Amino acid sequence: MDGVTGGDVELMSKSLQVEHKLFYFDLKENPRGRYLKISEKTTTSRSTIIVPESGIVWFLDLFNLYSNGDDKFESKELQMDTKVFYFDVGENPRGRFLKISEVSAASVRSTIIVPSGNDADEGWVQFRHVLAEIHEASQMLLSSIENRQVSSQVLLKFQKSSPINAGFYDGPVRNGPTVAPPSSDTSRMSSTARVLRAEQKKFFFDLGSNARGQYLRISEVIGGDRSAIILPASALEQFHETVGEFVELLKAQEQQVSSAVLADPGYTK
Repeated sequence: MDGVTGGDVELMSKSLQVEHKLFYFDLKENPRGRYLKISEKTTTSRSTIIVPESGIVWFLDLFNLYSNGDDKFESKELQMDTKVFYFDVGENPRGRFLKISEVSAASVRSTIIVPSGNDADEGWVQFRHVLAEIHEASQMLLSSIENRQVSSQVLLKFQKSSPINAGFYDGPVRNGPTVAPPSSDTSRMSSTARVLRAEQKKFFFDLGSNARGQYLRISEVIGGDRSAIILPASALEQFHETVGEFVELLKAQEQQVSSAVLADPGYTK
């Protein structure tokens, strides 16, 4: 799918601000298939890449790698359909950035540039979070198609129930004023997304929702490996209590070991 044709139906839209840039994510469908249109808009320019639906999960995996940092920021190449996507990390006085270039069979090149955000790569993490939401919606639509004709009300419910925060803007900006950026002078981590680093691992916590209700997705990323668990919102309090019990258990065990060491006649400070 090399471009956009007439009769396209918009299924879902998301927007994201990273530093001075706005990114628009539009999941669309036409007779040739479903695709994700990602546009980068600055005060002086606008550029767009078109990702086939089958490539969304690959984009998500690559952003997992880059936000994790275990790939040493090597360049990547992703080929699908009649186009190739190139991922290259660079750096300038403003900081690191990820350049994503789309090259079609006609050798036409389109490029977007995603700032890392800061030392914690929050910009890349937020970008990954939006991709995860869109992938979730796409999978939900696919499941609906397999069972019955797609219901627009299902997707509308997903969009309305999806968490909104100061770092994300739902809905495309078309004819009208541009949505104002957050009042904060720096891009903030989404209030519904968290990243936890532990030794060589990174854990992503994403609060989302679908037709069945809200949930928490916890993804574990180490190197190129990724796994995830999904917790229904109704189980979060019990999960929190269970984890708290193990924290207290570990503290008690450490205290017992410490007391045993201090009671050892051979122990000297």
